[in-house]
Amino acid sequence: MAKVAFLGLGVMGYPMAGHLQAKGHEVTVYNRTGAKAEAWAAEHGGRAVATPAAAAEGCDFVMACVGNDDDLRAVCLGETGAFAGMKPGAIFVDHTTVSAAVTRELSAVAAEAGLGFVDAPVSGGQAGAENGVLSVMCGGNQAAYDAAEPVIAAYAKICRRLGESGAGQITKMCNQIAIAGLVQGLAESLHFAEKAGLSISDVVEVISQGAAGSWQMANRYKTMEADTFEFGFAVDWMRKDLGICLDTANETGASLPVTALVDQFYKDVQKMGGGRWDTSSLIARLRKLG
Repeated sequence: MAKVAFLGLGVMGYPMAGHLQAKGHEVTVYNRTGAKAEAWAAEHGGRAVATPAAAAEGCDFVMACVGNDDDLRAVCLGETGAFAGMKPGAIFVDHTTVSAAVTRELSAVAAEAGLGFVDAPVSGGQAGAENGVLSVMCGGNQAAYDAAEPVIAAYAKICRRLGESGAGQITKMCNQIAIAGLVQGLAESLHFAEKAGLSISDVVEVISQGAAGSWQMANRYKTMEADTFEFGFAVDWMRKDLGICLDTANETGASLPVTALVDQFYKDVQKMGGGRWDTSSLIARLRKLG
């Protein structure tokens, strides 16, 4: 068992930190809104502190799951940042979905300070975090990954190292690119069935057993049919992730025409007031169009 700090207690981080504590690790938490950290400590029995540096002090591993590049820099750097409190040889594990550029930047800073750094974005959404069955895609030094993997296992269904620093973030981009087109296709399929006068449930029962079947179809078609979008990953966060994908594609020369199109469809959903709706809300856009 290890001494672990967890920075960021949103819909993902809160249950992830809980799994670490439940597995017997000694967990200290930090959250920008201190009341949430105190609530977590009251529920799980860990310890809440006021700064990332205080959380990291004496820990073997520091996990983070925050919002974006700037949020990650804020919890890592400066006098109150985690790097300032970490002991030599400790390993920072970043579960945030951020750019590969900021990952490589912070990994280099960590290495200069004698710290390990693993980029380890996750897929599986809030339900995956709550049930401890996330897919974790990692980049970084092999030795740092090997040390961190048994700790990550507290909330992972699968955890793999894909390469050096930034490889985990690139893989998460692949994940989001695949999801974007898939959800739009599902939304169009269900909308088409609806407009043709067919039962969505009956259609899905049949086509889900063939090549069209997917996790999104199995887990979201009922809520899409009901025009209810209070589940899973928010549109605002998806647009942030797709922006990272598109920026990286410009840097690498990759062509992402479908991703770029779906990003604009999500922009339309935001204009409808759906920024906090889950990503399956693409069907609401189609219904509005008629």
